[in-house]
Amino acid sequence: MAAIGVFCASSRTLDQRWLDLAFDTGAELARRGHTLVSGGGCVGMMGALTDGARSAGGRTVGVIPQALVDLEVADLASDELVVTDSMAARKTVMMDRSDAFLTLPGGLGTLDELFEVWTTATLAMHTKPMVLLDTDGFYRPLLDWLTTLTDQQFIKPAGQSLLLIAETLPAALTLLTPPSTLH
Repeated sequence: MAAIGVFCASSRTLDQRWLDLAFDTGAELARRGHTLVSGGGCVGMMGALTDGARSAGGRTVGVIPQALVDLEVADLASDELVVTDSMAARKTVMMDRSDAFLTLPGGLGTLDELFEVWTTATLAMHTKPMVLLDTDGFYRPLLDWLTTLTDQQFIKPAGQSLLLIAETLPAALTLLTPPSTLH
């Protein structure tokens, strides 16, 4: 099975529905036999994600910068916790350790991770599947803006098409792990 890098919010003030989505995502990845590669935090959606994976017997790899370990938000229950010296190093390790990427709702950090992975794919630095879960139209304004960028030729259509969009978790997981491409 694959190692799936998941990007999501770590805010402690989110509605329960977002925490439930993260928990369900982690649990379903584990049920499918995938290893979860997360940002290594134990709070917000990130914490719910790893709790979900562990509840279904999944393996978790957390990647977290030392500065966040110092703030006591590290997921110390991870099967493997990789501590980096910076947020940039965290992204690099997550990209190296993941076979595919799933982006759940999130804020600036989540978008930073999404765009880093997507940009490097457009530059042919990797060919790993990338799926954005647009639950309840969460990312619709962003996707509309990105379409405008493509229409105005700031993004090539081939680059835009590298990011796969799903509206439900089952659809996202189907796009993320087509049977013939990940082992």
